[in-house]
Amino acid sequence: MTDRQKPTRWWAELLLLGLVYGAYTGGRLLARGDVHLAVGHGLAILRTEELLGIDFEHPLNRLFSQQGILGIPADFVYASLHYLITPAVLVWLYLRRPRHYRSARTWLVVSTLLGLVGFTLMPTCPPRLLDSAYGFTDTMAQYSGYGWWGAEASAPRGLGSLTNQYAAMPSLHVGWALWCGVLLWRHGRHPLLRALGIAYPAVTTLVVMGTANHYFLDAAAGAAVMAAGYAISRRLPSRAAGFRSTTTIVSGGWDTSARELLPAQRPASDDDTAAAAR
Repeated sequence: MTDRQKPTRWWAELLLLGLVYGAYTGGRLLARGDVHLAVGHGLAILRTEELLGIDFEHPLNRLFSQQGILGIPADFVYASLHYLITPAVLVWLYLRRPRHYRSARTWLVVSTLLGLVGFTLMPTCPPRLLDSAYGFTDTMAQYSGYGWWGAEASAPRGLGSLTNQYAAMPSLHVGWALWCGVLLWRHGRHPLLRALGIAYPAVTTLVVMGTANHYFLDAAAGAAVMAAGYAISRRLPSRAAGFRSTTTIVSGGWDTSARELLPAQRPASDDDTAAAAR
């Protein structure tokens, strides 16, 4: 007996994800908050970290800004990998692990929408946009001559105005990387895939802090958002979330319900018993 679960047609999935990402991008732009409020939130996070001794972004940013051999690749990672690896994992699941695709997609969508709520309720200035007195260097601006991004943000040159630079809390760079990592670890059969599942979220966390795009607490919030998204997606109706829409198949291609007995397992009727007695 085996369980099969087929995802919807690829074009329907592509349309759905495109609509969600479009809504997320548009909502993220509309969620731009007051700059003074965003700076206040950023400073509050920084002071909290300093009080707790967890302001890891400070030493990492100094290292990345002083060592181009680390800072330049880190900028490329920050500006590109989440656009490449997240869709690649979705396609891999759709083609190679279709039984797990719908639940993973729903988890990603729910978590992304939760992140949008966070951007709206708590606009936050990233470390790189704080006053220089706080000791942070914007490595994206420092090394902008090596990549396609400009000094305004990780967006392509001239398009910095089309991104919300005050959406540091939570870090969906970290959240999406964690989503990828969990799925590669759970469903990858090759050791290299499972190793990537560990390395990718770890490297992403270091990169977002070293480039001064996020605080450590932003990264922690990104992980918390993914955990909340997972919990919520598990409680959605099975048809929407895709957790239980399976078909039970027995050998020979006969379909049965989950509790239906095979003919040989069914108790004999009274007529059958009487006929057997004759």
